[in-house]
Amino acid sequence: MALAGASTVDDIARLANVSTKTVSRVINKSPLVNAETRNRILALMSGLHYPSGSQMPVVAASRPKLIGLVYDNPTAHYVIDIQRSVLDALKDTGFELVVHPCDSNRSDYVDGVRRFALQHKLHGLILIPRVSEDELLATALRETGCRYVRVASIPLDDPMRTVLTRDRQAGIEAAQHLLSLGHRQLGVITGPRRYRSSIERAEGFAQHLAESDVGLPSKCVYLGGYTFESGVAGAEYLLAQTPRPTAIFACNDEMAAGIYKAAMRLGLSIPDDLSVVGYDDSPLASQLWPSLTTIHLPVSDVGRLAVQSLLGRPAADKAAAAIVGWQAAVTPRLTIRDSTGVPIGHPADAY
Repeated sequence: MALAGASTVDDIARLANVSTKTVSRVINKSPLVNAETRNRILALMSGLHYPSGSQMPVVAASRPKLIGLVYDNPTAHYVIDIQRSVLDALKDTGFELVVHPCDSNRSDYVDGVRRFALQHKLHGLILIPRVSEDELLATALRETGCRYVRVASIPLDDPMRTVLTRDRQAGIEAAQHLLSLGHRQLGVITGPRRYRSSIERAEGFAQHLAESDVGLPSKCVYLGGYTFESGVAGAEYLLAQTPRPTAIFACNDEMAAGIYKAAMRLGLSIPDDLSVVGYDDSPLASQLWPSLTTIHLPVSDVGRLAVQSLLGRPAADKAAAAIVGWQAAVTPRLTIRDSTGVPIGHPADAY
């Protein structure tokens, strides 16, 4: 049995099998509790030597400390990986994670996120693309006084409220790799234009091709939707062009998997007839055959840095921020597997 003075409203609610709100009503002599429940709770409080009568303190139930994750992203594995990385970073902090899926196409979605933050009394919010790229949402949260951190491909906010993912550099790496193998006829399947990350990936790819005097005609760029189906459609479109691309960069792994299906339908072998590069390094990348060359995004680091931004960075990091404008960032890297190779009849360049 608990010692005198040690019992809390939570203890009594648990033993009485009622809510903490019901216990508080009994403490405050509310008429909204039926006699049987009231007597049971009072008996427990007496047995626990809980103060009674006018001296009975009103003890608020402990409320979990919460971090919110807001997302509107069609790539399911990315959302799951982000959740896992945030949960790992929150271990032993006393904070819990709550999630809020939304549709950023809805006119009322900003109000919905704001209500979510206020109703749950959140310590702060982690925003991932595409909601992290919405300045209207960021402004609304600042006006509300809600802490937040934005995971984004470019600087959009105060460095202490942003985790950069450097998507443009990753697109450059994909182009460097394919050029080094000897590819000169290339195509790209982008993600939706409303995602800044998609724009950065595709523009980084095109930028390096241009700097290397390799063209990327508009007919070799297909607007995808970050879905398997758009990868199939994009590959069918690109592979119908003349000359046919010998390599395609897809701005996520699901679209890259769609390229595999289109290539199979056309009787093309990967990588002999067509090289493919994806983005994300999702579990799908190693499950495909041949395994997919792709850009690895260190999602575990994204979650850790986002949590640090909300809960407070180590003193050394804060000192660096004050001195040199420290910016939390992760660096994607190319993971070379079996889906890329030298095009037939074109020896790889020394690049």
